[in-house]
This record gives sequence, structure tokens and C-alpha cells, in this order.
Amino acid sequence: MDDLKRADEIVVASINDFTEGHGFGKMAASRPPNLQAFSLTDDPDGLWVADDEGEIVGFAWSWICDELWFLAQLFVAPDRQSGGIGNQLISKTFAHADKRGASIKALITFAFNNVSQGLYIRHGLFPRFPIYMVSAPRERLAPSSAEPRLRLESLAAMTADFGELACVDLSALGVSRQKHHQYLLGDSTTNGFTIHAGSECVGYVYISDGHIGPLAVRRPDLVGSALAAALSFAARSECPTISAFVPGASEPALRVATEHGMRLTFPMLLMSNRQFGDWVSYLPRNPGFM
Repeated sequence: MDDLKRADEIVVASINDFTEGHGFGKMAASRPPNLQAFSLTDDPDGLWVADDEGEIVGFAWSWICDELWFLAQLFVAPDRQSGGIGNQLISKTFAHADKRGASIKALITFAFNNVSQGLYIRHGLFPRFPIYMVSAPRERLAPSSAEPRLRLESLAAMTADFGELACVDLSALGVSRQKHHQYLLGDSTTNGFTIHAGSECVGYVYISDGHIGPLAVRRPDLVGSALAAALSFAARSECPTISAFVPGASEPALRVATEHGMRLTFPMLLMSNRQFGDWVSYLPRNPGFM
């Protein structure tokens, strides 16, 4: 647990060194490594540090849900890159996937990081589609001309029907993420909601400080209305910026985001060893959570 603070410092420094070098400015800021700590307790085989005589110089973190292995973070300190540390960390993380028999391997990386993409391709993970960070100042978020077709109902850990949430995840992703719902519902900074069409629960969404995601629905024809309902709720908050990650595969969600005045601000890329899930129906939370 004591390593996670230094690991977060390496992640932030590495991301900002990379994004500044590509003209995007600093994109990352330090945050409490709560999800990493959750994963360390849940499955410690998925977290590794590279240690050089007591100094942490690299960090890798992966998690597993059912048959899906996801590489959430892999970063090396900016002054220690190109020294083979990244390759050693990758070997440890892929051993985690093999040990657990995960048949699906995936990650989200920067769309303009050609070096990392080449490395992941050599390990059998191939580019699938872009994932765009979209955002807008709250006061400039264009209101919808119609009331949202779907409604949100508050979701709490004490009342959550995890079986129902699992059904939504299986429809959208093909795997259950019950442990991650338990994590999000225990996070005081995040509000969870089920999404309803009439009396039927058709999906869920989480909103934290104006950021929407993850969002999942049972059918792809519902995702546009679900995002519109989430944007309507987020617009009533005091958060200065409203944002989300929207897969390029989700045409309805991208259309709704642009109709509300949101702009594409940052390109990411999903890579995997094979196709999985219905990414029209799922909007990830961030590149580490997915």
C-alpha cells in the first residue's frame, strides 16, 4: 500500500511528460489511488513495481473480471524509459492474465503513442477503435429540445440489485463487473443511477464531479437517450465542466454529445487480442477503469 503513492507520482509524471511533448499540455493530476488500493486487496497478483535499490521507477496494474484481463496502467519514470523496464513489467502483467486463464486481453492507450502500440501489437493486442474524451463547460452545454426519453433512479450499495447490473454488463461487455459496482457505490464522490424506460431497468450510469461513466445499456438503440438523460442530470450540478469518454464505435452517443455542444478533446485507443463486447452500448469511465 505504501508503494501506491509513489506509483501514482510516476504515472502522473509520465503522462504529463508524454502529453506535453505532443502539444496537449499537462493532462494528469495526482489523485488518491483508491481503485489501485481496491485492486491490491482484491487481486494482488495484478500490481507490480519496478524497484531499483529501493527506488520505485515503474508501475504496472491489471485487473480481471471473468474472462477479461485489462491492463489499467503501465508507466515508467520519464528519466528511466528505454531501459527495458517496461518490457519486464509487461511480462509480469501478461503472466497475471495467463495464470488466471483470461481469454480476452485489452487496454486503452493514447491514440498517438505509436511506440506503445507497436509493443502491444507484438504481444498480440491490436487496435480496434478510438475512444474520445468529450467535454464542455457546464454553462455552454446545449440543452436538449425534448425531455429525455429515459429516466434515472438513484442507485445505492444497500439497495443495488447486483444481479440486474450484471445482466446489463453481460449485454454490453460480455462479462460481469460486480466487484467494480461495489467499488463505485462505496465511493463518496460518485453517484450511481439505474436507467429506466417505463418500469424496465435498461442500464446504469455513474456520474462523478461532472464526469459521466461508466454508462451501459442493454440495447444499442438506447445509448443515445441514456447519455442525454445523464447529460441532463449533470447539467443541473455545480460542476464547471461536463465530460465523458465515448467510443468511436458508438455513433448514437457521439451524435448526442456533439448535439449538446461537447467537443472532442483527447483521443484514446482500445486495443485487444480479439473483439469483445458491444461498444455501441458502453461508455467507459476512464482508461484505467474501462
